[in-house]
Amino acid sequence: MSIIEAYNEAWDTANAEALDEIIHDDFVFNPHVGGHTMSKSDMMGFVSGDSMPTSENNRILFENDEVGVAHSIVHFANDSDSEAVMSFMRFKDGKIISMETGATPLSEDYKLVG
Repeated sequence: MSIIEAYNEAWDTANAEALDEIIHDDFVFNPHVGGHTMSKSDMMGFVSGDSMPTSENNRILFENDEVGVAHSIVHFANDSDSEAVMSFMRFKDGKIISMETGATPLSEDYKLVG
């Protein structure tokens, strides 16, 4: 299983143990909003909290041993618009060491086609 596949499966099932194994201890997340940088503990907090985003239509656009690019539709628990999210990840020691996202907000009446 690829690193991104393992990450998506762990995230979708809220499997904190699996996610802990996939995310590097030196992980840095630069999300597309807020201008904040998050750590591994911040990401792990999403899994154990009530505000965990969910995703659908997860796709791996590219992945090798060093980097990965993925796309998904993400739904947020804070009632904000769902977004089409592109993620760029760097890998180290077979784990995700950094992630950066870019996103496009979707209208409330969007429909996933395909």
